[in-house]
Amino acid sequence: MNTGRTPKRGLLSIVSGNTPHARSRTVDTLRHAAPDAVVLSVSVDDDEVGRYPFVQRVVSYDGGQLRDELCRAATGDPAVIVRQDLEAIARHVARPHVVLALPAQLDAELFLATLWQTPLGRTPTAHHYDLGPVVAGVDPDRFLSDLRCVHHAVRFYGPGARAVPVTLAEAAARQVEAAATVIVGPGREAADGTREGVRALLAHLSPSATVLSGAGAGAGTGADEVALDTLTRPDPRWAEVGPADRLDPVITPAHRRGVDLGVASVLWRSRRPVHPERLADSLSKIMSGVVRSRGHLWVATRPGSVVSWRSAGRHLELREAGDWLPEGNTRAWRDASPQRRTSASWFWDDYYGERRNEIVLTGTDLDQDELRGVLDATLLDDRELSLGVEGWAGLPDPLLGDPLPDVPTES
Repeated sequence: MNTGRTPKRGLLSIVSGNTPHARSRTVDTLRHAAPDAVVLSVSVDDDEVGRYPFVQRVVSYDGGQLRDELCRAATGDPAVIVRQDLEAIARHVARPHVVLALPAQLDAELFLATLWQTPLGRTPTAHHYDLGPVVAGVDPDRFLSDLRCVHHAVRFYGPGARAVPVTLAEAAARQVEAAATVIVGPGREAADGTREGVRALLAHLSPSATVLSGAGAGAGTGADEVALDTLTRPDPRWAEVGPADRLDPVITPAHRRGVDLGVASVLWRSRRPVHPERLADSLSKIMSGVVRSRGHLWVATRPGSVVSWRSAGRHLELREAGDWLPEGNTRAWRDASPQRRTSASWFWDDYYGERRNEIVLTGTDLDQDELRGVLDATLLDDRELSLGVEGWAGLPDPLLGDPLPDVPTES
């Protein structure tokens, strides 16, 4: 008889680490909190041809049949392969708790959004699992080194097994920003101050995350023990913002108020479009002391496009990342994420629509008033604003270049 009740699901925890040892320590911490958990460790490498990645999985579980089924290599989209593994685990284990240990080559946010999509003809992963907190293990000494490194690239695998090269600094920043819980390893001696400085920086890079000390599996008392207990339960924040929703370029990154050991975050907002040439001329002042920044711009020469802003270390990336929601376009609003629709409604202006600039810049010894003043000076003045989109199209744009001839300039 069908009682109408939803069957209980298993739990899926995502673990990453900025070093193999940091990831291993974090997995041990979760296994201490959930001794019966199934650990699915994934590694991803380029195959000989370089077309699809080579995906290896290792399962830590008492069931020999499950290990035989999953402990093998495959070539293809990591999200597709792992989704099949999770389905196999759900068939063998009732309401499993799976600790999915991801390698550094996978962008946790992109991977999770792809994993949570429902392919045609397949059972959704959400049918078998609730999502727990994403947990990142951090070696503090390595983290500071990576966050400064913009001369070496790593290959991040996103949807469809496509590898995108990003700087080591960008990869390090994304890893901790995707986490709901960050466990900081011992690092150097306490007198060096590195570990506490990293904790302060992590609190600004991922202000909604819980930052814990990782002196060892099961170590810690009081608040740390309470926080560890939450790792074995579904994370209620996923009900508010789904994995795919977190990728929306118009969603403003959370920012932490105040100054912690010299680390501060500055939120800059404006409703006027940016003059691209003045922005280019001001970048050296804007980026001085900034170690990480994220957000989006309304650039005058791209009036219909959301321009994403992302920097790590001394490397800044600007790119067109979608369109602003148009007024009265029901289909575009329906296709947008619930969080995007709510944000657009909240900030909607009769003249500007949802168009706006929002950037969060994090760094050390930042003069917040001066930084906002420099950014404000890059905006169009009254005369330039009165020219409208046709006049803006002729502005010099050393950042994004000239628009393509067939791209409309009307808002």
